[in-house]
Amino acid sequence: MALLRPARLRPADLLRLGGYGLRSRPLRAVLSALGIAIGIAAMVAVVGISSSSQADLDRKLAALGTNMLRVSPGHTMMGDNATLPDDALSMIKRVGPVIAATATGSVTDTPVYRSDRIPEQETGGLSVLAAQLDLLETVGATVADGAWLNAATARYPAVVLGSGAARRLGDVPTVYIDGRWYSVIGVLDSVPLAPELDTAVLIGWDAARSYLGFDGHFTTVYTRAVESRIEAVKAVLGRTANPQSPDEVDVSRPSDALVAKRTANASFTALLLGLGGVALLVGGIGVANTMVISVLERRSEIGLRRSLGATRGQIRIQFVSEALLLSLLGGAGGVLGGFAVTAVYAGTQDWPTVIPPWAIAGGLSATLAIGAVAGLYPAIRAARLAPTEALAAA
Repeated sequence: MALLRPARLRPADLLRLGGYGLRSRPLRAVLSALGIAIGIAAMVAVVGISSSSQADLDRKLAALGTNMLRVSPGHTMMGDNATLPDDALSMIKRVGPVIAATATGSVTDTPVYRSDRIPEQETGGLSVLAAQLDLLETVGATVADGAWLNAATARYPAVVLGSGAARRLGDVPTVYIDGRWYSVIGVLDSVPLAPELDTAVLIGWDAARSYLGFDGHFTTVYTRAVESRIEAVKAVLGRTANPQSPDEVDVSRPSDALVAKRTANASFTALLLGLGGVALLVGGIGVANTMVISVLERRSEIGLRRSLGATRGQIRIQFVSEALLLSLLGGAGGVLGGFAVTAVYAGTQDWPTVIPPWAIAGGLSATLAIGAVAGLYPAIRAARLAPTEALAAA
């Protein structure tokens, strides 16, 4: 007599069996899925908010232009402060891919006060910088109030305040510098690519020489170059600015300063992802607990199915499919929740909502892995129950 082979369970059968196990205990299933959903939502939201923040930063930098290089004097071999040659700016402008170049010069030992009644030691930490007239166009700065220096005002006691300097000094029509009053003719918006300008009091190049004893040396040369040639330009700027001592020239790219910030953001993201992982672990334990209790409560069902010919493998697949379905529901809810949190937070910050596809795929994959692991032991335990043992214990 030929042996009868057990019927194979089709995917639709597994889905119905898994769904039956969850529908029979809806509250427990919802609570277990909620643990998974919280972990996935935390992971998706952390990645989404970080990606949205970075997208906003990249958008702002793209609007300003990331093709700017900063040239400044370094140090001599003896460790002293170096200086740039007087023709450094004109030489840099001759480099083919350079679109524009301008400079500022630090006017040392010139504290700025809002009144001549303020004690000398209370300087406020502001710096005075001599500025070229084309500074705004080159660094992508804008005027928040008033006007920028022009050919006339650059020769007289007139200054423009950076955004931070304006906040510290307040709404004043004049400032007191080195025993002389200077008219405030404008205030700048914050300058992301040149943050040192935010805490500066900017004065015309000729006025700085005439009234403040400025030596005329360039402290910083801001250079715009063709984006596709930016690395090549960076490689030659040192030799161009100071052919005699190129090692005494520092060349940096403003966007390179963002590397440290993004590294810190990455560390913060890793920390929050760790917290999301803990939430996933807790959710996985909840799934495992639900499935173990389900095995204990459904021994009569297991015994009946075994008596009717269900194999150990089919019992295992049934309980694993329940765990996978439970985790998948929690994962889908978590992805939607994480997307909603990201969208709401990005909207309040006026950021674009960005969630990398790998975060969604990774979240769903993590839930399936958790479901498989969490449901494996209960499934094996259920499959080991003999029909008579299961029916006798019911």
